[in-house]
Amino acid sequence: MNDVIAIVQNRMGKTRLPGKFFLYLANKPMLVRDIERIRSPKKTLLIRVDANLDIGAGHVMRCLAIAQVWQDDGGIVTFLMAPGSPSLEQRICSEGMNVLTITERPGSDEDATITVEIAKKIESSWIVVDGYQFGATYQKILKTHNFKVFFIDDYGHADHYYADIVLNQNIYANMSFYKNYEQYTRFLLGSNFVLLRREFLNMARYNRKIPEVARKVLITFGGADPDNITLNIIEALKKIEIDALELIAVVGGVNPNYETLKQNVEGHPSFLIRKNVENMPELMAWADVAISAGGSTCWELAFSGLPNIIIILSDDQELIAAELSKQGVSITLGRFGNTNNTSIINVISELILSPKKRYTMSQTGRRIVDGNGAHRVISALKDN
Repeated sequence: MNDVIAIVQNRMGKTRLPGKFFLYLANKPMLVRDIERIRSPKKTLLIRVDANLDIGAGHVMRCLAIAQVWQDDGGIVTFLMAPGSPSLEQRICSEGMNVLTITERPGSDEDATITVEIAKKIESSWIVVDGYQFGATYQKILKTHNFKVFFIDDYGHADHYYADIVLNQNIYANMSFYKNYEQYTRFLLGSNFVLLRREFLNMARYNRKIPEVARKVLITFGGADPDNITLNIIEALKKIEIDALELIAVVGGVNPNYETLKQNVEGHPSFLIRKNVENMPELMAWADVAISAGGSTCWELAFSGLPNIIIILSDDQELIAAELSKQGVSITLGRFGNTNNTSIINVISELILSPKKRYTMSQTGRRIVDGNGAHRVISALKDN
């Protein structure tokens, strides 16, 4: 009989997710998962996704949630991305993952062909594809080469679905978006599959206090914010007559307005601008209310029980904002450009002064997102 002995490093002092090894994820402690992955052969996951000033960083960040669970189960992850997002590439590499760049036009046949070549070279088990530039033909090319394809979608933008599994994590997701697909295609629909990165999971144990007056405001409009909506919100908050109001505005690595924002808050010591933060869960725990776009950040806010106001930046955020507003998780101000400073000031002021409303929003959000979505996704990949 051969004995197998493994030494598993357990750093209890990790600040991003304290006590990680003893947390239960999908009914199994992280320590047990580590032992299981040591015994299993390593498998490679290839993720084809992009980020830039126009599309922001949301697609990459939700893919990172899948990548982290794959890695925690002992797998190897390679991201394949168009150039132009060095800060995100650095973030991915800091997780112990690989980043390769692709220069072909995103979503083109040439892009798909290069992706196939790389997938063969690294012996990828699955190819994950996330982005509205990737359509039916792209999926078909990958499938023609006998790869398993996991396709992340938001509103049924492809004419046909050839992927093995299609994920739509949004609260409004249903089969009415998907009329044309292969007989073998499986769908993962709804907020049970919301993708949260591991640093947010500790928020499940966070006991949020709802103050009488919400004086701490978090602003986050994703990695890009090309229209500098952050500046508009800051200007509106300056006009709100509430004592001791504090603000932290978070900007991403591809945001071109960082220096402008810093200059704008000079003379307002309680208004801070933060760039490329890695402690977003801590900031959400600090805040009493948030003002955000209608993208994937909404799920992080809901999970953390942070009441938020949504300003819609793009067409794909319309349905998310509408349904979250209907469910009572968020307040939607509508499309940027259709709102003015007066309405922004009035809505923010009302929420700041309404503790009962904030409590209801907080509790509703936590019921919708349970934090196990990425693990359910990886289980689906293993079962397929």
